[in-house]
Amino acid sequence: DHPEIQEEIYKKDDRLLTLLKDVYVESRDPPVQVKDGGGEHLPCKQEEKRLTKLGHLGDLDVKKVPKGKISIVEALTLLNNHKLNPQIWTAEKIAVEYSLELKDVNSLLEFFIPFAVQEFPKETKKAI
Repeated sequence: DHPEIQEEIYKKDDRLLTLLKDVYVESRDPPVQVKDGGGEHLPCKQEEKRLTKLGHLGDLDVKKVPKGKISIVEALTLLNNHKLNPQIWTAEKIAVEYSLELKDVNSLLEFFIPFAVQEFPKETKKAI
């Protein structure tokens, strides 16, 4: 509304400009402190877990595994079951029973074979 005020605002002051050129600002970030999360929690994706099917070796293995994975004892158990009864323990049944992908079960059955301990009779040891 007042042109004299507008003129004063936009007027160049050389004395202030020279003083401004002498100013040097050095800025540093404060040291980072780790927050203990006092009530502030970010939502995270909860991994869905299932109880393991362990049988008589339950004390040797974990009790819960994420869905889509199996424990060592379960892997050995399902491989042995498939080896002994392949008609009953098909890849499809194993996938449903242990919450696994069918392609993963097929790969497991194809590439992993449980060891079989064989003891030779004493009369054939000489032949070996």
